[in-house]
Amino acid sequence: MGVRVVTDSSSDLSPGVVDDLAIEVVPLTVRFGDEELVDRVELTPEAFWARLRTSDAVAQTAAPSPGDFEQAFAKVLAEGASAIVCVTLSSKVSATHQAASLAAAHFADRCPVVVVDSLSVSAGLGNLCLVAARRAAEGADASTVVREAEELRGTFGFYGAVETLEYLRRGGRIGTARALLGTALSIRPLLRFEQGTVEVAGKVRTRQRALAWVAERLEDDRPVESVTAFHADAPDADAFVEMLAAKVPAQEVGVTLMGPVMGTHLGPGTVGVTYFKASKPAT
Repeated sequence: MGVRVVTDSSSDLSPGVVDDLAIEVVPLTVRFGDEELVDRVELTPEAFWARLRTSDAVAQTAAPSPGDFEQAFAKVLAEGASAIVCVTLSSKVSATHQAASLAAAHFADRCPVVVVDSLSVSAGLGNLCLVAARRAAEGADASTVVREAEELRGTFGFYGAVETLEYLRRGGRIGTARALLGTALSIRPLLRFEQGTVEVAGKVRTRQRALAWVAERLEDDRPVESVTAFHADAPDADAFVEMLAAKVPAQEVGVTLMGPVMGTHLGPGTVGVTYFKASKPAT
């Protein structure tokens, strides 16, 4: 069967895409108080958002164990894989990459496994997985798949707007002072994902300005490829996608519903866009 791609559930890939490209997904777990649920197995993204909006318990996520990744590697090996490329969410925001790396080292005597740090999350990670899986399906060897994935991750654009920094504060991803400032003044924080971590890129006072700011980043970076909008159960997601589509009229804009892994940190209403920056033609 050649090269198989393995990733984790923070990639927010749809079941149909996972099946079509034979991508093996290792789930993270989600905790609401004392209850622990397996992402995408016991808790769908839709169910997660419904629960997050009504639960008094603070949602938390936990990385897979090395054993979870070993089980996934063993599964694809049994299905005929000759090599495995495992693409994980950013090592700077989760222990998932470390768990995959430990599993790969333990599994090396059974099958070649290379772990790639996407330096991204959600649809950004998902887009990188799609490119890797398509190249594998075309017959590219593992070294080619890895090299091209590592080249692509350096061209990411990843921008978003959240309704509040409270969820990032709860997860320890950003300082308390900024979170309180954003809440007190009803400011919409603007975010960018850069070098594997979330950074505050600015703030605006209205939702419409926040959406426009994200769309403008896409316009600034043109030409771009693999444009994908992501949202956290945002009621204005369709309007946001239309804004993005107007910036790249010759392309189809993909849409991803963000799941629990990043959703616990960004909160409901978050919207964003991710893409790869294409090489600009010489002038």
